[in-house]
Amino acid sequence: MAHISTTEKPQMQQIDLNTLNLQQLTQLKNQLDQELSFFQESLNNIKMARSKYSASKEALEQIKEDWNDKQILVPLTGSMYVPGTIKDANNVVVEIGTGYYVENDLESAKAFFKRRVEYVQEQLEKIETIGMEKSKIRDTIREVMEKKLALYSKELQKKREGE
Repeated sequence: MAHISTTEKPQMQQIDLNTLNLQQLTQLKNQLDQELSFFQESLNNIKMARSKYSASKEALEQIKEDWNDKQILVPLTGSMYVPGTIKDANNVVVEIGTGYYVENDLESAKAFFKRRVEYVQEQLEKIETIGMEKSKIRDTIREVMEKKLALYSKELQKKREGE
């Protein structure tokens, strides 16, 4: 018997897939396809965030304490820069989210981005696990649908031969 279990809620819910008709199985599969699409989009967004945090952390690693009064190019957009001068190489301004900025010393900023990368990685792994579980459930539903279609096809062929 094909069973699926979902553990998203505190209570475990089991469904015997063999008791569902093809229309119900199709609806369930379509719902899972939509959820998997959402999870894939979430994974892409989280990977992008992880990449940005990692790039920020790596940029902080390049800063040297003796860079005071050093000339640099400051990015305004992805392809536009303006000249700037580093006034205090030991203090940086970090965006902490939704337009909020905090001035930190270099070591605190590095620690902040290290924590953010670790947190985002944990979330990425959680979503990947949920996505794999849902993918397995979808594959099980497909198998049951194929078996039911094969059975219906045999029954239809028997009816035609009997006529």
